[in-house]
Amino acid sequence: MSLTRQLISGGFADLEKSTRFLEAPELGCLDRERLLAGLTQAADPDLALQSLVRLLASRPQLRSLLEQPEAATLPLFRLLGASEALAEFLMRRPEHLDVLTVRPDPEPEGVPAVRLRAALLTAVGADPDARAPVADRTGPDAWVALRVAYRRLLTELAIRDVCALDPLALLPVVGAELADLASAALDAALAVSRAEAAAAFDPGDVAAVRLCVLAMGKCGARELNYVSDVDVVHVVGTSSPPPDVTGEPDGAGPELPEETMVAIGTALAAGIARVISATAPEPPLWEVDTNLRPEGREGPLVRTLASHIAYYQRWAQNWEFQALLKARPAAGDLELGDEYLAALGPMVWSSSEREGFVESVQGMRRRVSENIPARDRERQIKLGAGGLRDVEFSVQLLQLVHGKVDESVRVPTTTAAIDALAAAGYIGRADAREMGHHYRFLRLLEHRIQLVRLRRTHLMPESMQARRALAKAVLEPNEPARPAPEDLLREWARAKRDVRALHERIFYRPLLNTAAHLSADDVRLSPEAAQARLAALGYGDPRGAMRHIEALTAGVSRRAALQRQLLPVLLGWFADGVDPDAGLLGFRRVSEALGTSPWYLGLLRDSSSAAERLCHVLSSSRLITDLLEVEPEAVAWLGNDDELRPVPFAAQWAEIRSKLSRHTGADARMRLVRLIRRREILRTAIADASGLLDQAAVGRALADADQAAVLGALHVAEREMFGDSPDRRDVPTDVLVVGMGRQGGREIGYGSDMDVLYVHDPRPGAEPAEARRAAEALVARISTLLQQRCTPPVLAERPLTLDAALRPEGRQGPIVRTLSSYREYYQRWADTWEAQALLRARPLAGDDALAGRFIELIDPVRYPERLDPAAVREVRRIKARVEAERLPRGADPSRHVKLGRGGLSDVEWLVQLLQLQHASTVAGLRTTSTLAALHAAAEAGLVPGQDAAVLEASWLLASRVRCGTIVWTGRSSDVLPSDRRALEAVARWCGYPAGSAARLEEDYLRLTRRARAIFERRFYGT
Repeated sequence: MSLTRQLISGGFADLEKSTRFLEAPELGCLDRERLLAGLTQAADPDLALQSLVRLLASRPQLRSLLEQPEAATLPLFRLLGASEALAEFLMRRPEHLDVLTVRPDPEPEGVPAVRLRAALLTAVGADPDARAPVADRTGPDAWVALRVAYRRLLTELAIRDVCALDPLALLPVVGAELADLASAALDAALAVSRAEAAAAFDPGDVAAVRLCVLAMGKCGARELNYVSDVDVVHVVGTSSPPPDVTGEPDGAGPELPEETMVAIGTALAAGIARVISATAPEPPLWEVDTNLRPEGREGPLVRTLASHIAYYQRWAQNWEFQALLKARPAAGDLELGDEYLAALGPMVWSSSEREGFVESVQGMRRRVSENIPARDRERQIKLGAGGLRDVEFSVQLLQLVHGKVDESVRVPTTTAAIDALAAAGYIGRADAREMGHHYRFLRLLEHRIQLVRLRRTHLMPESMQARRALAKAVLEPNEPARPAPEDLLREWARAKRDVRALHERIFYRPLLNTAAHLSADDVRLSPEAAQARLAALGYGDPRGAMRHIEALTAGVSRRAALQRQLLPVLLGWFADGVDPDAGLLGFRRVSEALGTSPWYLGLLRDSSSAAERLCHVLSSSRLITDLLEVEPEAVAWLGNDDELRPVPFAAQWAEIRSKLSRHTGADARMRLVRLIRRREILRTAIADASGLLDQAAVGRALADADQAAVLGALHVAEREMFGDSPDRRDVPTDVLVVGMGRQGGREIGYGSDMDVLYVHDPRPGAEPAEARRAAEALVARISTLLQQRCTPPVLAERPLTLDAALRPEGRQGPIVRTLSSYREYYQRWADTWEAQALLRARPLAGDDALAGRFIELIDPVRYPERLDPAAVREVRRIKARVEAERLPRGADPSRHVKLGRGGLSDVEWLVQLLQLQHASTVAGLRTTSTLAALHAAAEAGLVPGQDAAVLEASWLLASRVRCGTIVWTGRSSDVLPSDRRALEAVARWCGYPAGSAARLEEDYLRLTRRARAIFERRFYGT
């Protein structure tokens, strides 16, 4: 194989340059095949080759290592191909080349922090065992010694990292060791600073000052990057009393004045930064960033513990408590640091109760995103959408909200915190696995990019060569195959997409905002606190409510843990409803019905709307609660508006047909039809309660569910009576079910009966008597099938009752007639009321051709060319009779929504009179819909627009009241409630705010009074 082909297959990018380097004299006499094999193990073979030649040029003794077996050279090639900066360190400091001779464990462990600290303190001549070590070396000599020792340890870590079999799994170990190494550097720098401060202050005073360096951010959380600012806060104190000149405590001496103590502490803190970051023959390590201290850049560099406490009690902003989440005593007097955490910890874990806390954290995340330069937005691994900050802010917000009572989530490391939040149930297990994996992947990208030149960057490189090397380092570090840059970008895009989705679902979870404002006692749900809170929230039976709570939260199961997490918030939402006691009882019943379903409580925890919607419907609707108990899987719809959209009739019918084809027996088939109808009624009711449907849409959705059920019943009855033969040769007659009244107009409410007509048309050759008997048996069977209850039964659910009282001759006439019989009857004997009834006739189920012929038959009857005065008088007479005779005895006409003053009947009769008079000439009036006909009448000038608006508003409000009553009680009623709680429930259903029962009553009475006046003027001509 030619050299060029070898280079290409080995992953080299710059073939010309790499060929020149391979010809370099430093590589003479080396086995080229072995050399190329070694270089191909590097993430960036070009970089590894160039660094190797430069290293050999200054350190020829390295040649002996290249002659070792392949396993021995792995650290050399992996390191040189991963970090140009560490290769340069070895060139500067050849005494540390021995790091390349150590064979790393493919599954390495971290170096203990105590060993790292001892190594760096020893490097500056300090005693690691001393309480407050003081260095023997000072000035640039000490700075260089510390930095060289640090980089030696960093190189050892980098070798273990890049040689690991699974660097993704190792990443938390790497982050922890980097943080421990930084802590050790701070401790060694403090030892040097103490030695230097002794030249400017009294040595005894310097020795008396206790200084603790608290690491914040990633260093505090022990998840540091290879290159990062190290955020610190300094707290100072003194030994009391200070030691005397002999070094022994002097019990008679005065305490060190606070001004002196703070001055010395400031010198020590400034000295730490100088040792680590000042210019010297060995480059700085990183910047010591003190901007997270109280008052930031404007505040003093060091403070006493009392000063810190005072600041956080009085002045600290919300973000400062979030920053303290990761605080860790890293260097100096760790006991003082522990005192600091003990004093401020309670403030941190109660900070979420502060006004606007959750919103301020969310706002801070948005500001971080908005401040990314436009040129970097698409390359940001850390700050951009779907980046590291999305994970970190989500995790920290969950910790701060729930950690006030749950100590298990008080862990600073992000990966450990994700696991803790999942174990406690605050994040779903699958979400936690996904978030943890993507977080480690993004951190690994960041590590490998920074390692190249040891520069602080969080941007995806732009050059194709750098991306190719990064793909090898991250995706397949131990495989000979080299992933393409496109593979890396695809994996990165997937991580960003998933992280952003998780962030938006968790970070903006409404439960967080509500839970944040609960006190610790409320969250713990202790019996005393819970009963007091229940009574304050308005629960009528706090003891009974506590029994439900105890039943839901008892035990140590994950389900019980989630219930304990959810209930403190849900209790408040139940209390926002009309009957919080019923809401809590309903929640218990639904929860028990769903048992251990893994999705249920996770949905309520994670969804942006599901939990609040569930609380709302359970505390406001007996009908929905009863239906949810037998259809608990419907809770899954609550978090998705699309799931709550009514299913069109055609889709329902397609589902029914599919299920009927897979089952035999009329009872089994009809059970499926009834279950589908019940499901769609529940879907409509929840959507209605959620404000997703207006009254017209509710009527259409319920009518579609009833129509699908009737059509299903017809097919079940036909197959039961005539068999499943596709050609249906044995069927003697075609049957049509025609919807009348509000069903015909698709304007029904919950629990409405169905007014119908039955039409049949004997098939050619069928005996008329046989066809009539078959039609009668068929329609009787349809009614029976629909009257049966679902299993399990629901108290508030009413089976569908078919009422044929509007047929010719009323209840005295035959239940079903032939088409020709209808024709003859309507031509010879039909009364005006029968023509009026046909205005809302709409075919529902049966033969399509027969439906067309029936509509063709009745259109001239219901839309006459002329309505004579006698017919108008007849309509008015019947309406007056209905008002006088059908209104229940003792009922208040002003409160009866159907037959009362300005109610449904008034509006519908006026519209129907206009249809009888003008539909022959006004096409828009030829509709079965009351509101559509009213709009057409207004457009045609038959009713003034202002009057039409009042009539429409009255009709809609009466319809809402009627629906609201049955939804609240589970029972039908046509009367505006007088009971205050029932009236409040109906008001809420009608869209009024809490406490509006009287307002609804006033609005209804005023609106219907105006509608009645318009009706009397337009209908009776008075």
